Amino acid sequence: QVQLVESGGGLVQTGGSLKLSCVASGRTFNDFSSYSLRWFRQAPGKEREFVAAINWSWDGGDARYVDSVKGRFTIWRDDARSTTYLQMNNLEPEDTAVYYCNAQQVIGGTNSYWGQGTQVTVFS
Repeated sequence: QVQLVESGGGLVQTGGSLKLSCVASGRTFNDFSSYSLRWFRQAPGKEREFVAAINWSWDGGDARYVDSVKGRFTIWRDDARSTTYLQMNNLEPEDTAVYYCNAQQVIGGTNSYWGQGTQVTVFS
């Protein structure tokens, strides 16, 4: 069974920090390093939007971010633990959303997997 499980969401005051984790499990993730990993978010009444991505490891693992989170959020990966992280600092109420991780296969296929999401709520 293929699973992506996010954790680390919660309720935080403006200016606070949270660290999200996304752990992959299942036979299809035996070569976790061959997946590009991304975080998306969806606020109430809005479409799901891209937040951050990190390339598959053999391509250098470069990261990119949506402009609204640059300098505040950091994505990284630990392939040994089949995990991706999103450190979120200086949070703003506009960051309130359900955060989803996505694993996009780069080598050996084109499968795309999603987690169930974790709620992040930032209050002022």
